[in-house]
Amino acid sequence: MKKQLSSRVKPDSIVSVLLGALDQGYKKKAWHGTNLRGSLRGLSASQAAWRPSPQRHSIWEVAIHAAYWKYAVWRRLTGVKRGSFPIEGSNWFHIAEGSGETEWKRHLKLLDDYHNKLRSAVEQLNPKSFGSRWPKIEYLVAGIGLHDVYHTGQIQILKRLLKEMS
Repeated sequence: MKKQLSSRVKPDSIVSVLLGALDQGYKKKAWHGTNLRGSLRGLSASQAAWRPSPQRHSIWEVAIHAAYWKYAVWRRLTGVKRGSFPIEGSNWFHIAEGSGETEWKRHLKLLDDYHNKLRSAVEQLNPKSFGSRWPKIEYLVAGIGLHDVYHTGQIQILKRLLKEMS
């Protein structure tokens, strides 16, 4: 009788798989094409702040949203106190059109910083803790990688719309 794939995976290699998923969704070359950080490359502040209609999110807001959820998962993994995200609010943050390049670069750095913090926390995970609480740690980590890929698609569509409207 064949064993299922999950029973053949060594517990310590699960961390490697999770790190790979995080990295491919965010910054490393991936089979699926553009990753989150790649979708933001080369955008100016005005391009990032553009929105297709007043009720829709801008690329910039999607980027900060992604940073916030990286922070939220990092906080769950490390036990850091809630409310420590450097921008006031949660989930979605309004960025006014006309915000400048300095602020855009600062927010991109924030996104990079929280990706790196999250990645470091995942490297420290003890595979024996997987499956021990809800939501399961491994689902949180895999989910944030999927979250990056999902929002990459949104950003790519917004970039095409922006190009068509220009």
